[in-house]
Amino acid sequence: MESGPAVQRAVDALPAGRWLLAVSGGRDSMVLLHAMAAARAREIAAVATFDHGTGPQATDACDLVARESAARGLTLRRGRAARGVARTEAAWREARWAFLYREAAGLGASVVTAHTWDDQVETVVLRLVRGAGPRGLAGMLAADPHGASGPIRPLLRVPRQAVAAYAAQHQVPSLEDPSNQTSAFQRNRVRLEILPALERADPGFAAWCWGLGVRAAEWRAEVEALVTALGVRTVGRATITLPAAAVATLDVAGWAVLWPAIAARAGVIMDRRGVARAARWAPHARAGQVIPLTGGARIARTRATFVVEGTVPGVPGYIP
Repeated sequence: MESGPAVQRAVDALPAGRWLLAVSGGRDSMVLLHAMAAARAREIAAVATFDHGTGPQATDACDLVARESAARGLTLRRGRAARGVARTEAAWREARWAFLYREAAGLGASVVTAHTWDDQVETVVLRLVRGAGPRGLAGMLAADPHGASGPIRPLLRVPRQAVAAYAAQHQVPSLEDPSNQTSAFQRNRVRLEILPALERADPGFAAWCWGLGVRAAEWRAEVEALVTALGVRTVGRATITLPAAAVATLDVAGWAVLWPAIAARAGVIMDRRGVARAARWAPHARAGQVIPLTGGARIARTRATFVVEGTVPGVPGYIP
């Protein structure tokens, strides 16, 4: 982890660009707003804030973002969860990212978030609990295989403690959503209970999790490079093809490694059972055969190719 003026260094290290800052009103994202406005104001296309509709506190946090943005002469984009959206972490996350990418596309900008070193560690722990493999354990360190403009995370190697020090030094105002302190949500339980307990039992556990994510990201990058070398092509908004000749000698174990990376390029996230089923099917598949995947996607075998057809395109760089 870094220490000292880590926030300033991280912001200064960004290449020139056009940015849409994702700001919730919480401390980390308000520090991002403050630091970016101080050092890179001309590159900020807009500030985006999203009200999940969880109560007055969430709306107050968005109001704070609006005031601070206006004080700095920055354009604001404000969204709110539609009525009827399920009150779950997954539903809120999906609605927020859809809003952010829609606004970014309209502005020709890249989304910038305030995720920190600690957020990546929490993500690794969550995925360990869920039994994720190396692909999932890469977490926020995973690179987009298309080179698309996914979220930029300048603070990802900055510990939350350094962000808090910056906030105190510069008197950065913030409002935390009370839902961040409830154990009803899994990430909160990891942050408030599980990780502290594991760190007490085994000092250095959080750093080990970070290192695990780094190694997983390196492994994932190697797999993505292999998939590219095999000749995968995008032929539609959610369709990719793979030359069958390039994988003619692949066994079940090899397919199990490649299928998630191949399918992801069509916006398809394969679960463990789907991967296992597709891996067993692929070595013996014949032209005209089709295997369905979760959510209405499918893999088809033609005379010369495997074709993965998604139902909708994936969001570039999105990490559930």
